[in-house]
Amino acid sequence: MRRLAWLLPLLAACGTDDPCSGVTGTCVGVPEGSSAEAVQQALLDVKSGGTVAFGAGTFSLKTGLSLDVDDVTILGAGMDSTILSFANQTDGAQGLYVTALHGFTMHDIAVEDTKGDGVKLLGTAKVRISKTRVEWTKGANETNGSYGIYPVQCSDVLLDANVVKGASDSGVYVGQSDMIEVKNNHVELNVAGIEIENSTHADVHDNTATNNTGGILVFNLPGLEVENGAITRVFHNEIFENNQENFAPAGNIVGLVPAGTGMAILAAHQVEIFDNNIHDHLSVNLGIISYEPVGNDITDASYDEFPTALYIHDNTFTGTSDMPTGQLGALLISALGEVQSSGPYIVPDVAWDGVLDPARLAANGGAYLATDRICIQGNGDADFIDLAWPLADATKPSFDVSAVACTLAALPSVVLQ
Repeated sequence: MRRLAWLLPLLAACGTDDPCSGVTGTCVGVPEGSSAEAVQQALLDVKSGGTVAFGAGTFSLKTGLSLDVDDVTILGAGMDSTILSFANQTDGAQGLYVTALHGFTMHDIAVEDTKGDGVKLLGTAKVRISKTRVEWTKGANETNGSYGIYPVQCSDVLLDANVVKGASDSGVYVGQSDMIEVKNNHVELNVAGIEIENSTHADVHDNTATNNTGGILVFNLPGLEVENGAITRVFHNEIFENNQENFAPAGNIVGLVPAGTGMAILAAHQVEIFDNNIHDHLSVNLGIISYEPVGNDITDASYDEFPTALYIHDNTFTGTSDMPTGQLGALLISALGEVQSSGPYIVPDVAWDGVLDPARLAANGGAYLATDRICIQGNGDADFIDLAWPLADATKPSFDVSAVACTLAALPSVVLQ
């Protein structure tokens, strides 16, 4: 009996290496050294309501992973300790593709160097992704995957305290979804840091977006299954020095975002932007555009291409934008050239293309309804320009911020289930 006594502490210590240690409920463990086949098998074996727990270490995977079981949790030992590496991926369009109808949780794990998107979810209700790192380790490169964390057509979505670097489209992207909270994330070296697209009821707050091409984007695009997103609040974010050269592959809509864009609002509706610290962008701190300068290829009759009901207030804007680039940068320079005799062209903190909806104007005696206006106030000494695009008549760009000095009702906060 004395001979066996010395084994007891050793056996207890070995037990702590079990990835399922401390997990309640059913759990499938994936310890360090497990094969790629064992990793996918764990996702096949897990039952609804169960957990797939990874140990510390790097798991080298050549094919994308998939999960279609409801209410599953995937966890690791930490975003810098457990790494799912797809550096040698030869098959699959994503790193992890989730099609569960209800319930997905992921935390304390990293997904690296996927051939396509990092973590994609389609049609899932109740998404919880936190303390997850998605990264393309060679930095900004057009061969990187498009999206880092990518819920689409989902609902009840929480993305909290994640880190995403290197996406050739958007680091954190939520598309065609409803009831969304994106908070405490760090996004860097992406084309777009955070993007909310064709979605409703989104709160984007307490994030840090730096060294991307564009920090935070709120877009509505035509031709998608879910259209004309609305009711987005962007607040308490640190958005600075997003001056990364645009490395999106040719043809991507984010390829039009000028390097040096803090925030861009494209054809969005009911957006409240407040209490953000936005500074040091080479093109523009905050740009507002309709779809009209982007393209004339709209065949979707129900798409509303004109931004409406934007309330931009109580933000801090600093830094000089004097190097606008790309197609939209050319629009800024063209407009500024109409009101300046020569350069350098200093772009005001908030730039609006000035395009108004003829139908709304005709329906309301030549003006927008008060509830549809773009309102900008209380932003310290921030300046503003109405670019009066397309400069086709005698209308000149205007720096008159009093023309947009109005208020709108505060938007409701997002309450997840």
